[in-house]
Amino acid sequence: MQKLRNQKLLLLPCLLIGLAYFGTISSLQVDDFWKSQIALVPVQLGLVIYFTYIRLRHRQSSTESKNLNKN
Repeated sequence: MQKLRNQKLLLLPCLLIGLAYFGTISSLQVDDFWKSQIALVPVQLGLVIYFTYIRLRHRQSSTESKNLNKN
């Protein structure tokens, strides 16, 4: 239960940062095409970080299982 509560508390700063980011993007005086491109940058960065983390975690777990099998 404590872990779930901590995850919900983490969502609040992320929500506030997201709202501020998209509010700032909305008020920019640039072409709509560039607004949409700029708005997607955090999503793309988040996906790159997420998939990199998954790949490293998978590689680390497979290395650990190989080491256990050798012993």
